[in-house]
Amino acid sequence: MMKTTLLAGAAALLFAAPAFAEIEVHDAYARSASPMSKTGAAFMVIHNDGGAADRLIGVSSDAAARTELHTHEEDANGVMRMIHVEEGFDLPTDGEIAMVRGGKHVMLMGLTDSLDQGETVTITLTFEQAGDVVVEVPVDLERQDHGGMDHGNHGSMNHGTDG
Repeated sequence: MMKTTLLAGAAALLFAAPAFAEIEVHDAYARSASPMSKTGAAFMVIHNDGGAADRLIGVSSDAAARTELHTHEEDANGVMRMIHVEEGFDLPTDGEIAMVRGGKHVMLMGLTDSLDQGETVTITLTFEQAGDVVVEVPVDLERQDHGGMDHGNHGSMNHGTDG
């Protein structure tokens, strides 16, 4: 009787546990406008490969004094301006967040060092459900755009156990 009760309790806990998103980061790269720039940006495609929907709620990096989630928005005069998105970005089940130039991106402000071609920048993405995902993002100053994403080029990832 005791064994049956314990098994039923364990099964109930298993089914009650939330289904966390399986976060994958593809095609990541970082850049700055020039070697003397005090700001830079990182771009990537964040994919939720099943599990529950999630939300990217924060970002951090030792490469900059401040790291924020940003996007571009057109004002009433047709002028594009960059804005900090404090609430973060939704990541639907089997969906993605495309962080591209001229759109959503990770903004690196007050760079602690120059972003040099071929080096890497460590960026921690913080999700509401999945917790922290650490990504090693290569610096690519030569890249012209984010189009034609190569999903075979993955940044190194460390899926955190927070959540």
